Amino acid sequence: MVADSYRKGCVLKMLYVIVLSVLPLINLLLLKLMVDSLVSSGNISELALPLAAAFCGVYFLQRLVSTLNSINNDVLSQRLQDYISGQLQKQACELDMSYFDNPKYHDTFHRAQQEASYRPIRLMEDMVSIFGSSISLVGVVGIMVVSSWWVILVMILLVVPTFFVRMKKVRSIYAFRRENTQTYRRTQYYSSVLTHRNFAKEVRSYALQEYFRSRFVAIRKELVKQLIKISKRLGMYEVLGSVLEVGALAVIVFGLIFESAQGVMSVGTFVMVFEAFRKGQGYMQSLVEGVSGIYENRLFVSNIFEFLELKPQIKSPESPLRFPQRIQTIEWRNITFRYPDMQHNVLENYTLKAELGEITRIEGENGFGKTTLLKLLLRLYDPDEGFVLINGVDIRKYAVEDLRRHVGAIFQDYVQFNCTVRENIMLGDIFSAPDEKRMALAAEMAGADKVIEKLPNGYDTMLGRLFEGGEDLSMGQWQRIALARLLYGDAPVMIFDEPTAWLDESARTHLYQIIDTLKQDHLIIIIRHI
Repeated sequence: MVADSYRKGCVLKMLYVIVLSVLPLINLLLLKLMVDSLVSSGNISELALPLAAAFCGVYFLQRLVSTLNSINNDVLSQRLQDYISGQLQKQACELDMSYFDNPKYHDTFHRAQQEASYRPIRLMEDMVSIFGSSISLVGVVGIMVVSSWWVILVMILLVVPTFFVRMKKVRSIYAFRRENTQTYRRTQYYSSVLTHRNFAKEVRSYALQEYFRSRFVAIRKELVKQLIKISKRLGMYEVLGSVLEVGALAVIVFGLIFESAQGVMSVGTFVMVFEAFRKGQGYMQSLVEGVSGIYENRLFVSNIFEFLELKPQIKSPESPLRFPQRIQTIEWRNITFRYPDMQHNVLENYTLKAELGEITRIEGENGFGKTTLLKLLLRLYDPDEGFVLINGVDIRKYAVEDLRRHVGAIFQDYVQFNCTVRENIMLGDIFSAPDEKRMALAAEMAGADKVIEKLPNGYDTMLGRLFEGGEDLSMGQWQRIALARLLYGDAPVMIFDEPTAWLDESARTHLYQIIDTLKQDHLIIIIRHI
């Protein structure tokens, strides 16, 4: 994923890490040489100043490379985040509608979305950190093997308790968060109810602020309480590890002092080994953090792959039939269907036929399954039994993209896109170049032209109140814009699902007159409740 998102940045990252891992080792050697030259001569020797200059030069180079590495990290992080977000969005768009009816899907998506913004980046940083720490650690071990090999053993033993404590904490936190995914989603929902515009009117009308706020706070308190309990339990082990670290540090300091006093090593070697130990301790800790971080982030990143591995069930056939140029009939034959996890059928052995040149009206009470017929025609779902036929051919033999391109629909819960008027209408046919005349005709047929004339910037007016300068519309005005979108698409099949729910009497009459003129060239279906 890192390489796919920004290959050049990935290569630069590795080069910078290698340089940043080697430069501190060079400065350790220069430090030893400087101290030894001062001690041996008793004053400033000929080598002291050049060594000091080299020491400063290496330090400057280290800071320069560190700055370049930081800039590269910022670019790489953004590229990686955008890449993974794109993968999640693409996957979500390809999955069937049935997934969206399943709470387990929302759990999986929530886990993936929560981790996508930072987990892969952290995983990348941990892997690079291990690589860099390993290079530096090899150099430090090389220095100490020559001078004081026993320091290496103490340094290694020092990190073992910390390593196991970190791994235990990672497993505990991951298990807790996975088990409480729905609880976290519930808090997210309550937060949306309190902060999103769609809920604002009713929340204020019914004075629901404190109710949902108290629900949010209660759940968050319980989650935090359990997390603190886990943290406290593992914190005791971390304290014990710190005591061992201090003890080991004392052993090394006194041991090196004793060896230096006995003349086993020079003062410069003492300084070099002590600094090597301090740096080595840091590299070992970095190594432990990197390994435990990889383990932790790999667990959480698995949530992303779990989501990306979901497969759509509604797919085009391997060799789809050519879609007919003219649609004469649509038939729902012996359809039985129920939504996922529902206990009863929405449709049972249902049959209906619509023909070109006629206006087919599907009427019934709420819950009758009228809108479900539209969803089956668009293959948002497939029936459990029976067939949906176009010109007598099962629609599963056509490519899904061709089918949906030839069937235009306005749903009863049509979307109010926070885009310009032009974009709202143009979305009815994004496969063709924008056509202003066609757009104006669609707006006129839908009765939206009078609405658009009153807007400050006409077709360039931003709709909705999410963005600056946006104009809000009444429900009837929004419905006319949605109708214009359908008419602009000019699909061979047009389905109107409760198209006049928000229209006044004159607008309804106008729309039905338009529909009557369309029926000669378009197969028309109108869905109404009674």
